[in-house]
Amino acid sequence: MSLIRTISEKTAHVGVIGLGYVGLPLAVTAAERGFAVTGLDIDQAKIERLSAGRSYIDAVPDDRLQNVTAAGRFGGTTDFTRLSGCDVIVICVPTPLNAQREPDLTFVTTTAERIARHISAQTLVILESTTFPGTTHDTLRPLLVQSGLALDRDIFTAFSPEREDPGNTRFNTATIPKIVAGDGETAGALAEAFYKGVVDEVVRVRTTQTAEAIKITENVFRAVNIAMVNELKLVFDAMDIDIWEVIDGAATKPFGYMPFYPGPGLGGHCIPIDPYYLAWKARSYDVPTRFIEL
Repeated sequence: MSLIRTISEKTAHVGVIGLGYVGLPLAVTAAERGFAVTGLDIDQAKIERLSAGRSYIDAVPDDRLQNVTAAGRFGGTTDFTRLSGCDVIVICVPTPLNAQREPDLTFVTTTAERIARHISAQTLVILESTTFPGTTHDTLRPLLVQSGLALDRDIFTAFSPEREDPGNTRFNTATIPKIVAGDGETAGALAEAFYKGVVDEVVRVRTTQTAEAIKITENVFRAVNIAMVNELKLVFDAMDIDIWEVIDGAATKPFGYMPFYPGPGLGGHCIPIDPYYLAWKARSYDVPTRFIEL
């Protein structure tokens, strides 16, 4: 297949949609690793800053941005017609909650509709946005059919959850292991080949639903553990016990424990939201998620 060769040889043109704290580091890293990358965003102010060589994301210093721009491997735009020239399209848009604390996939669906209007044959479309299991297969794929192109022949779909940790200086986009899955063997092989060209380690799993579940599991795990340690801090404060000393002491155990630290709320804008995505989806299977909801 020509697409797998194009990706493997890094002659594929990559489009990254959504230039926030996930999309911009991915786009710049892919450009640094040799791909030609077009970053797309609906925010004209972001594009103007990037064109001026000024980053708004801490993980991407100005010099990194300027280097790939000067090399001609990265540029930003609000013009979605540029998608027609992309061989790989990566979706990095927000997945918030609505007023009823239910999943709001508006950014994903409107992005998919834009892609369908401009996509060319032999293109890999990857969703990175955190979501509930089944989104790639049941929501993204039917919208891409509007292009008139055939799934699994002209368009291939995959899911690879973002694992960015803003402020963490120990890990970056290239060094964090990347979970990858495709809808079908060909799509999986294409996605694996692409990310192997961008990051140091790729972990391929069997289905996009599994990959989506992995990301939700990671964030539910963090949510319940942070909530627990926040509660323990209140308990130990009342007992005049230093929670930080307790955590440091417990962390000396080499198995069966890992430290979480108290703070305001659950931290960030993902952890308080993502568990609701799983709880909402579980209701369609008549499975209660009382522990998560608590």
